[in-house]
Amino acid sequence: MKITALAAMSLLVIGQAFSQNKESIQNKKKMNTTEEHYTFKLSDKVTRQKVTFKNRYGITLSGDLYLPKNSDQTLLAAIAISGPFGAVKEQSSGLYANQMAERGFAALAFDPSYTGESSGEPRNVASPDINTEDFSAAVDFLGLQKNINRENIGIIGICGFGGFALNASAADKRIKAVATTSMYDMTRVMSKGYNDIVTAEQRSKNLEQLGQQRWKDAQNGTYAPSANNLPQKLTGSEPQFVKEYFDYYKTPRGFHVRSINSNASWTATMPISFMNMPILSNIKEISPRPIMIIAGENAHSRYFSEDAFKAAAEPKELKIIPNAVHVDLYDKLDKIPFEKLQSFFLDNLK
Repeated sequence: MKITALAAMSLLVIGQAFSQNKESIQNKKKMNTTEEHYTFKLSDKVTRQKVTFKNRYGITLSGDLYLPKNSDQTLLAAIAISGPFGAVKEQSSGLYANQMAERGFAALAFDPSYTGESSGEPRNVASPDINTEDFSAAVDFLGLQKNINRENIGIIGICGFGGFALNASAADKRIKAVATTSMYDMTRVMSKGYNDIVTAEQRSKNLEQLGQQRWKDAQNGTYAPSANNLPQKLTGSEPQFVKEYFDYYKTPRGFHVRSINSNASWTATMPISFMNMPILSNIKEISPRPIMIIAGENAHSRYFSEDAFKAAAEPKELKIIPNAVHVDLYDKLDKIPFEKLQSFFLDNLK
């Protein structure tokens, strides 16, 4: 059972199951093309425009700014949104931005550094520091817009970007309210595994293997892709959460050519920086600014949200969505509590 759980953790952390095939490698060449496919329909009450902005590492981030049509407000409250981990702005974060703009907010969905249409080399790298910074860079951008009140900016983090959103909020006092859905602490899961099952001996072995991979990458002059990706087809023997991820990322429901989880691979050494940097260490410092944490009742990731809620200081709220699994909060309009998100930000961005 321990071996099975460890294998499941490996799938969960780096992208889920099995080596890349030839088709996926060829499709990687398309990752930075201007693909205008969105996995949701733009509201007729909303406008969307492409924008770019830089973070403090000089990486140019690509985003979509959603604005409500016919707003009677001179200055809008604004929300920056990113996630899930391995997704792009044309997927879940854009859907959230579309919905929040329909409810009267300026909403910015953005691609994280090194992914999607954002810049950064090598491609398909993640960093707990840089991805936290991406949220603050989004706040920079929103605060410079003439139609946005820079004193009323909040953020939403989905999946792995829920953890980054909490980390950003702890350090960046300009963020007035933060919400997370299906939150993951990526530093915890990469260091300790799913449900913290990784032993000290296993952790040491993992780091040794990652170090050896660094030698190979340095010698080859390239960064090897991870061999752990979602399968092209399901066999039926996969863990349930892998089946749920597949149903989102690998089907017309959520597939996008630039999404790492749909069509590519993280670099093999990507976990290194995550394994030594617990991003929720200072979560109490978000207070007195409010936190709302949302998780599915049946989500395999629910314990991340519950533990973060316990660690946070007031004011805070935990909302468990009945009968929902992790990926339901990516795009299921009947599951995601947008009215609750609306009232939370209306109450706290004023």
